[in-house]
Amino acid sequence: MAERKQRSVDPASLEMLDLAAAAEIQTAWDRLDAQKTQCRFGREGLCCRHCFMGPCRVTEDGRGAQQGVCGATADTIVARNLLRHIAAGTAAHSDHGREIVRALLVAAEGKSPVYQIRGRAKLHALADEFGISREGRSDNEIAKELGKLLLDEFGKQDGELVNTRRAPEAQQKNWARSGGVPRGIDREVVTGLHTTTMGVDSDPEHLLLAAARTALTDGWGGSMIGTDVSDVLFGQPHPLRARVNLGVLKKDEVNILVHGHEPTLSDVMVAATRDPALLAEARAKGAKGINLAGICCTANEILMRHGVPIAGNFLQQELALMTGAVDVMLVDVQCVFPALTEFQRCFHTKVISTSPKADFRETLHLPFHEETAWETAKQIVREAIDAFTRREQGKVHIPDIQQGLVAGFTKEVVSEILGGRYRPSYRPLNDAIQAGRIRGVAGVVGCNNPKFPQDECHLAMVKELIRNEVLVVQTGCSAIACGKGGLLTPEAAERYAGKGLQEVCRAVGIPPVLHLGSCVDNSRILTACAEMVAEGGIGDSFDKLPVAGAAPEWMSEKAITIGMYFVASGISVVIGQSLPVEGSQFVVNFLTRTLEKHFGATWAFEPDPVAAARRMIDHIDRKRADLSLPPPMYEVPYAPQHLEAAATA
Repeated sequence: MAERKQRSVDPASLEMLDLAAAAEIQTAWDRLDAQKTQCRFGREGLCCRHCFMGPCRVTEDGRGAQQGVCGATADTIVARNLLRHIAAGTAAHSDHGREIVRALLVAAEGKSPVYQIRGRAKLHALADEFGISREGRSDNEIAKELGKLLLDEFGKQDGELVNTRRAPEAQQKNWARSGGVPRGIDREVVTGLHTTTMGVDSDPEHLLLAAARTALTDGWGGSMIGTDVSDVLFGQPHPLRARVNLGVLKKDEVNILVHGHEPTLSDVMVAATRDPALLAEARAKGAKGINLAGICCTANEILMRHGVPIAGNFLQQELALMTGAVDVMLVDVQCVFPALTEFQRCFHTKVISTSPKADFRETLHLPFHEETAWETAKQIVREAIDAFTRREQGKVHIPDIQQGLVAGFTKEVVSEILGGRYRPSYRPLNDAIQAGRIRGVAGVVGCNNPKFPQDECHLAMVKELIRNEVLVVQTGCSAIACGKGGLLTPEAAERYAGKGLQEVCRAVGIPPVLHLGSCVDNSRILTACAEMVAEGGIGDSFDKLPVAGAAPEWMSEKAITIGMYFVASGISVVIGQSLPVEGSQFVVNFLTRTLEKHFGATWAFEPDPVAAARRMIDHIDRKRADLSLPPPMYEVPYAPQHLEAAATA
């Protein structure tokens, strides 16, 4: 069994893990221990189950079969498996985007009173970008045309995705040369799956370039559409203060946790939990109020727009139920443990599933439909009020641990903060990078994984980056980890950041680590990079910018997709555990070297978070040198020899 200190660095999680051990309650960490040695063939991508002459397991080292029954080599099998992972990740994010567009159409057609156009400025900006006339038309009419245009992106058969026009021209040329221009969203997912079927594509390079194109369909397609339309429908995020960690749960209130990824119902839940009639019902049953909080990316969605507190990230979903204070855990899709339902046997908590795509055994299933969202939300609140009356106070154990944070940053918000409301601009950021006050920008994103001590890699990596003058932007569970660690406040700059980054943060009042939203909102990083290129002075394409990406504790197929669309967009990525490709040296070399010829960026695998951060800094410094930019303005803790030589030249 893993030692307690090896499971997490979060004090609230450690407190609940002690409680789990004492009560003999299994968690994800225990189930990982029960796996013992995990399959090497699966870990290295060498197991093929694409037809039923197998499954086949092959090796490159001569110790076993060199080919599958059909003749597929290790290179082919590993490349096919990676493409399948990326197709699945693209499908998950893009299906999210599709549902948001459908909700926009419901609002535009007046079919539900709870959905309306709250992000009017974003609606108008998108209409202008896509050539949709606004003159003499209502917002609903504009939104309806926009929704239909974006919904067509999913089924488009020819041409290219409209959002790819946002990329710098050099990136678009790279995609065209490598056959990587993404077409219709659903088409690329289907083509990727077809390509990997037995007897179709066996050229590993062709398969890997198809994987890049499929991933770009997510980053510049489904995810970007999901983010844009969420801003139209639910309102654009803005900087706000909130709280994070299990201590946000309240002993004397009805506690409802939302968990998953789609904000269409969770946004309505915000209004339902503040409804005077429902609050009166809760008080009549002995509760002082109704407390809504979140887990994972649904949490990030309502945090960014409403300041709703976050109870925790991915590996805290079970620990939250163990507090005995959660009356309803509301789940939709993605990152939800099937094991959650087992906690209903030990605690009074009711797990309610809502997505027509995802039913979980032993849950109360209330299928969600946009047209009846308000009625569904009220029913869920009433289920929670009823569960509150069955709460066993002797089982309630809420760690007294929470942390303040600032969230709500977007491409538009950053532009306004830097340049002012009347002259928003990325010029101050580019100037700070050119001068060496900021060394570069890093995106640190991704999940928790019980193979790593929870949050440790996120915190260690981000602290190493900001102390070396690298501004960090974050999404998803990584952002929640750094929120719990106290890095998402302006005060964190004074405590952890280098002198140049401190000066920038102090001047504009921002944290050294900016929370950009859920994992779908990684597309905000792409559009922010496009703004940096358009502003000029630090490169005319993404692959020339002094920027880098990382996912130190990743675990999901979606994370592979995100990493690939960043690499294919020209932004190099370092991840904690290797991709499942080490069974093929050809695939490893292609990802870590050859991709640079196609897209100007590569993957790197590095489990040590500080070493990974330094690889990112080395990459940023090389990009600075290529642009003839000076070294950091102030002395930095990590200064490789090439940087020290430049400083003394």
